[in-house]
Amino acid sequence: MRSLTIIIVTSIVGLLSACTADTNKPDASGTFEATEILVSAQATGRLERFAVQEGDVLDSGQAVGVIDTTQLWLRIQQVESQMQALLQRRPNTALQLAALQEQLRSAQHEVGRLEQLRSADAATAQQLDQAQSGVATIQHNIDALRSTLDITTRGIESETQPLSIQLKQLQDQLEKCRITSPIHGRVLATYAEQYESTVTGKPLFTIARTTTLTLRAYVTGDQLTAIKIGQPVTVLSDVGKDGRKAHKGTLTWISSKAEFTPKTIQTRDERANLVYAIKITVPNDDELLKIGMYADVRFKQ
Repeated sequence: MRSLTIIIVTSIVGLLSACTADTNKPDASGTFEATEILVSAQATGRLERFAVQEGDVLDSGQAVGVIDTTQLWLRIQQVESQMQALLQRRPNTALQLAALQEQLRSAQHEVGRLEQLRSADAATAQQLDQAQSGVATIQHNIDALRSTLDITTRGIESETQPLSIQLKQLQDQLEKCRITSPIHGRVLATYAEQYESTVTGKPLFTIARTTTLTLRAYVTGDQLTAIKIGQPVTVLSDVGKDGRKAHKGTLTWISSKAEFTPKTIQTRDERANLVYAIKITVPNDDELLKIGMYADVRFKQ
C-alpha cells in the first residue's frame, strides 16, 4: 500500500513538472538582426577628413568626412570664368537704342509741330508727309536693331547653356565629396582611415538603425493558425539581472513559403522539419539588445 502511494505521488509530481516545463517552453526562438547600410565613397581622391569610429551614433545627414575637392574647385572657377566672359559680350540693348529713341522723340515732336502749322496753313502737306515718313523710318530702324540685339543676346545665352550644365555637374560632384550618414544609427564597422586614397564605390563604413531590431524566428505549420501580422508578442532575451528580460514586440511578417529548419538548429531531425520564417519588431531604445543575440518568443500575452 505504501509503495502504491509513493508511485501515485511520484506520477503526480512528474505530471506537474511536465506541465510546468511545457508552460515555460517558448513558442519560437530566433536571433536579432537589423537592416545594415553600406556607405561607399561617391568620389575619387584622398580622405581629407574621416571622423567615423565603430560604435559611434550618427544622425541622419550628419557630415562625417570629406574627399579632396581641390581639382573640382579649380574646374568650377574655370567654368564660371568662361560663363562670365560670354555674358559680358551681351549687347547693352538700352544703351544702343538710346540714340535712335532720342531721334524718334525729336521726329515725333517735329510731326506734332508741323501738324499745328498745317492746321494754320503755315506748313505744306508735303512737309508733314516727309516728317511722318521720317518717324516711320526711325521706328523701323529701332525695331530692326532691337531684333538684331535680341538675336545676339539669345545666341550668347545659348552658348552658356552647356557651361551651365557642366557647372551643375561639377557642383553635384562636389556635393558627393561630402560623406554623410544616410540614417540615424550606430556604426557597425569601418573600412577606411583618414588620409587614405579612395575611389568611387569603395566601402567606407556600415551603419544600422539599432533603436529598433528585428527578431527572425521560425514556427511550424501547426502554429500558423495561432499567429497573425500585427499581433503583439513577448520576446525574452538574456539581458536582464535575473538572466531573462521581457520585451514587447510586434509580429510584422510571416513567410508565405515553407523552408527547412536552418542549420543553426542542433539536431538533424529538427533541421529536416519544414518551418516558416517570421519577423518580430522589437523596440530597443536602451540598446541592450544586440545584433545576433538569441531570444525566445511567446505568442500568448
